[in-house]
Amino acid sequence: MDKLNLFSNLNTNKSIFNQLQAAREKFGAVDEADITTLPNDYIELENKVDALESVHKHLLKVTKVYENESYDYPVQFHNSISEQSGQLWHSFSSFANSNLKNVNIPQPTAPVPQPKTLSHALSRAAATSALEIGEIDHLGNALTKFALAHDKIGNGRLVQDNDILIGFLQPWQTTLNTSIQLAKNARSQVRNSRLWLDSCKQGLKTASPQKVEQARLEMESAEDKLVTQTETAISLMKNVLENPEPLTSLNKLVKAQISYHSASVEALNTIQGDLEDIQRSAEDDFK
Repeated sequence: MDKLNLFSNLNTNKSIFNQLQAAREKFGAVDEADITTLPNDYIELENKVDALESVHKHLLKVTKVYENESYDYPVQFHNSISEQSGQLWHSFSSFANSNLKNVNIPQPTAPVPQPKTLSHALSRAAATSALEIGEIDHLGNALTKFALAHDKIGNGRLVQDNDILIGFLQPWQTTLNTSIQLAKNARSQVRNSRLWLDSCKQGLKTASPQKVEQARLEMESAEDKLVTQTETAISLMKNVLENPEPLTSLNKLVKAQISYHSASVEALNTIQGDLEDIQRSAEDDFK
């Protein structure tokens, strides 16, 4: 117990001396020549890690939107009756299955919460309108196809968001919380060791003849510790900067976006031809 108390007191004393040393440096009470200079490559690595941390924070701040299903959902639809339209979708599914060839839409046995995306909102609005107009009407037929396409697009957006969550958001957040944070912790240890070394140097200058040897030993020990911790911090910072994981995750983000947008274009191209046919048929009937 006495050894633990001694160790605790020593750490407390070091912390106090470090704070005093930092304050003296801040207010210009220490000559620059008496402040230990860290290696240039260490300073460069610090700047690069700071930049990498900033990049992670900036992109995560924006891409976290993918964690929220309703990021593009019309505000006025929140908590509206359209969110509880399971029964309506059941009716529309029956209509579509009986009137559209090669279309198989699962029919829910009970109302279920509907996805909150813009495409799903468009799909539900079009489905409602198709039921109101009727299945025979040209516009009702077109709205049915429009609703089905946007339901597919909405489902694709949910898949995209999940892929981005797993492939980009989680890895980048992990990098920020682990390897970057470990490097920052190591840098903090280097700073504390540097302050302690310079404090020991000041102590050696003012030591009485009886305590010069003890002060010199403390300074040498502080020098050795600073060298060791600087090497550790350099190793951790290099590991962070050389890790290709951020690029891998960014590539996964782009792939998820490409997959979603490509499928969306395909779905719209598919119904666009059908809509033109319906349009021509309506124009012929109008003549």
